[in-house]
Amino acid sequence: MTTSKPILVTGATGKTGVRIVARLRAAGRPVRIGSRRASPAFDWEDRSTWAEALDGVSAAYVAFQPDLAAPGALETVTAFFAQAVDSGVRRLVLLSGRGEVEAEQAEEALKASGADWTILRASWFSQNFSEADFLDAVLSGEVALPVGPIPEPFIDVEDIADVAFAALTEPGHSGRLYVLTGPRALTFEDATREIAAATGRDIRFVSVPAEVYRAALVELEQPPEVVDLVLYLLTTILDGRNTSTADGVQQALGRPAGDFSDYVRRTAATGVWGASDA
Repeated sequence: MTTSKPILVTGATGKTGVRIVARLRAAGRPVRIGSRRASPAFDWEDRSTWAEALDGVSAAYVAFQPDLAAPGALETVTAFFAQAVDSGVRRLVLLSGRGEVEAEQAEEALKASGADWTILRASWFSQNFSEADFLDAVLSGEVALPVGPIPEPFIDVEDIADVAFAALTEPGHSGRLYVLTGPRALTFEDATREIAAATGRDIRFVSVPAEVYRAALVELEQPPEVVDLVLYLLTTILDGRNTSTADGVQQALGRPAGDFSDYVRRTAATGVWGASDA
């Protein structure tokens, strides 16, 4: 799809959004930043900001914050889809969550919107270990989470960004649902062990009861709605329903998804985990 019209990237400062923006700019494509700090501003919680952000846009990447499983998310994204279509946006690419009933409801709303749609249904991000989320735990030497020995095929966010870029700028992705996972499933203990080996640090994984983890989040003064959402994602989504791998990256890009070990080696080299080869 060749156009001089801008592409709106919502969640433009998030893990996927910042990478998609970089790819679009590198390709010389006009980008509109979907952020509360951008000009024009875009705020999921303030619908009055949507019209200006969508004005003249040819396509949009939709990454709802904080998560499609959050209360009110379905109503909000459904309204956004309708307004985008009414504004003349031709293509919508939705970041969805694997194994989330609420996310699948959002997918159905997108399909019914009349837009030229592509859905990226992603598993847990590898980058959760290095960009916020679990980074402090890794740095502390103990990753304590309310999850058991359930394997998860972590997806490299770089792969998500590559698929999103293709879906936003190239033909052939209309009406496609890509299930994006890594090529193998690891438990959180396996993942932590790989990070420890790559950094030469003593980092261990500890499975803790959900109520203990909830108390820790409350002690950190996290809002109740955030605590509920985090516990839902950790205890419900990671119940084994998402253990199987999928070939969405191969389907979209003609190449396999990156392995978790590749992500670990690349990330350890940055020093973000306090890597030491000594």
